[in-house]
Amino acid sequence: MPSPTRTALTALGAVGAVGVGAAVWGIGIERFLFTVRRHELRILPAGAEPVRVLHLSDAHMAPWQHRKQDWIASLADLHPDFIVNTGDNLGHAKGLDGLRRAFAPLRGIPGVFVHGSNDHAAPAPRNPLLYFSGPSKIKRAPEPLDTDALDDYLTDELGWHALNNTATTMDAGGLRIAAFGVSDAHRGWDKLDMLPRALASLDLSDVELTLGVTHAPYQRVLNDFIDLGADVLFGGHTHGGQVRIPGSPRALVANCDIPLDQARGLSTWTHGGRTVPLNVSAGIGHSIYAPVRFGCRPEASLITLLPRR
Repeated sequence: MPSPTRTALTALGAVGAVGVGAAVWGIGIERFLFTVRRHELRILPAGAEPVRVLHLSDAHMAPWQHRKQDWIASLADLHPDFIVNTGDNLGHAKGLDGLRRAFAPLRGIPGVFVHGSNDHAAPAPRNPLLYFSGPSKIKRAPEPLDTDALDDYLTDELGWHALNNTATTMDAGGLRIAAFGVSDAHRGWDKLDMLPRALASLDLSDVELTLGVTHAPYQRVLNDFIDLGADVLFGGHTHGGQVRIPGSPRALVANCDIPLDQARGLSTWTHGGRTVPLNVSAGIGHSIYAPVRFGCRPEASLITLLPRR
């Protein structure tokens, strides 16, 4: 009969082997298993043609991440009519070099974007276990990034519209679309009080679809977006938890106050008597200081908007 000491050592060895296997999978394999989540929403006016919306988020791009760049570039083969980018595009001081390679095939497709904090400042090393104690906080001055160069590229070269605490209208897929958004609510950069005036300055008489776009899907932001008339909401930031229990519908952490079962994927948000679709992307990348995905593959979303029945 095995001794208690031998049994304990065997069990400890088994746990260690599982931990090593999980680390190898999450660091060496799953974070490169890019996937497209596909959804359909019947929210367009009767008789409208389908509109394919590509939702990109949290690329956290570094210049050497060629597999990620190639995969993002391949998303042009989905033939989206419209692109929603919910921020944290940069993950390194030279991340724009990688973004140029990744986004080049998307040039000319109408789109909108908002900022995440990593569009302004590079990530810094930190203990990943601190994420389980609540939304993360800045502990030291981060390395600034060239946000102006990023914005010039996204607007002037790709033709996308910035929605950082403002609103715009545009045509895409045969629709007149209004869109409004805020800068990173996780850092308190959202200026929700600016949006009513921004919308009032636009001609909304022929708008057929209204989008609300945020990097961090905090409840205060989602509620205000619904009050402002959004037909569908887009967010990122959560990374879907980044490390999840496989098969569980709930993230372990969301890094904001959204319910954990809504930290990834398509759901609905209800406020003030209205219920609208909400898509929270688990994102494409990760901090270069936390290179792991487990039970949460990197993703983009392709949402096909269809006419109401």
